[in-house]
Amino acid sequence: MEKRTPIAVDQAVERVIQCRVTGETEYIDIQLANGRILAEDLIADHDVPAFNRSPYDGYAVRAKDTLGASVNTVITLNIVGHIGAGSVFDKEIKRMEAVRIMTGAEIPNGADAVIMLEDTNTNDDNTVQISQEMNFHQNISFQGEDVEKGSVLVSKGTKINPGIIALLATFGYQKVPVSKRPVFGVIATGSELLEIHQPLEKGKIRNSNAYMIIAQIERAGGKAKYFGQLSDDLDKSIKKIGEILNEVDFLITTGGVSVGDFDLLPEIYHHFGAEVLFNKVAMRPGSVTTVAQLDGKLLFGLSGNPSACYVGFELFAKPIIDSYLQKQMIGLKRAHAVLAVDFPKSNPFDRFIRGHVNNVNHQLEVKPSGKDKSNMVHSLANVNCFIHLLGGTEGYKKGSIVDILLLD
Repeated sequence: MEKRTPIAVDQAVERVIQCRVTGETEYIDIQLANGRILAEDLIADHDVPAFNRSPYDGYAVRAKDTLGASVNTVITLNIVGHIGAGSVFDKEIKRMEAVRIMTGAEIPNGADAVIMLEDTNTNDDNTVQISQEMNFHQNISFQGEDVEKGSVLVSKGTKINPGIIALLATFGYQKVPVSKRPVFGVIATGSELLEIHQPLEKGKIRNSNAYMIIAQIERAGGKAKYFGQLSDDLDKSIKKIGEILNEVDFLITTGGVSVGDFDLLPEIYHHFGAEVLFNKVAMRPGSVTTVAQLDGKLLFGLSGNPSACYVGFELFAKPIIDSYLQKQMIGLKRAHAVLAVDFPKSNPFDRFIRGHVNNVNHQLEVKPSGKDKSNMVHSLANVNCFIHLLGGTEGYKKGSIVDILLLD
């Protein structure tokens, strides 16, 4: 039985982060870029608008030609042209002239204001009546007022959303530079496990952990490859792990990190000469979480208990994905919330309770999402945060302010 000395959660996270690696940049079609992580700053290569344009349908005029216009003093201008969106007027507007202009069209030379269509009356003799005095530069969208050439629009490490897609299209990014997604191998261990298509047998349970972890990997921005279950045979398991390591950037195993007679991972790590960063963490659930490093690849040995497995991934594997993708935010965001129920249980180690947080009267309020047992699955269905209770505390009362780690 190997020696296990627990280390603090923060220390464990730091040891993992020290082994982080940065992924490569790949270029993908803009239609596939939503939700990916931008790998380079998005820089404007031209002004937006690229020219002075009209924000309304109306008439481009010289403001000084409208001086004195009012309901009682109507001024008549000659219509000398028409500009549709995407068209230009290649002449210059002269005294007492106007050009019909559409939204988005370029302001013609000589014009310095736009009067909206609803504030005019058009005559059959190709003239327009104006009863409103216009100011110099009124109703003009100027070149570069939205975006100036050379400005950084979106910083690298930002998750691409539909608004960023619009910017990418505006600046001609048919191919978008994104961070390549890390590939995680996923293996389940345990002779008690059945695959989800198999009927239940006495003493057996279906393998929920692997599919849960796959979903967590995808949510964090990685790619998952499921390699099924490890055999209880050590030699076969070693052979399989060796083959898998050639196909993935990181490896996650669920179960097999305890101290039972059939827990093979410690021996597998030893066989490959992996450096064990830690094999016990002062936390509940998931104290037996183990992380090792082998030739630049991290091997995450997560607990076989579903809730402990879930927590272990978010605390230790997610920051590695964030770092690989060069995200601006690494790990889970921390906030404060009011505890909505009593939690009398003492906490010898840091405790991470699966919680559900709501905004109640402009204040975050949190409570456990189910029973606080690491082997229970139901509490994971509604979880959107972890309630972090510090080690060495004797329990918390309803109304206490607690730290929470947000999952989304």
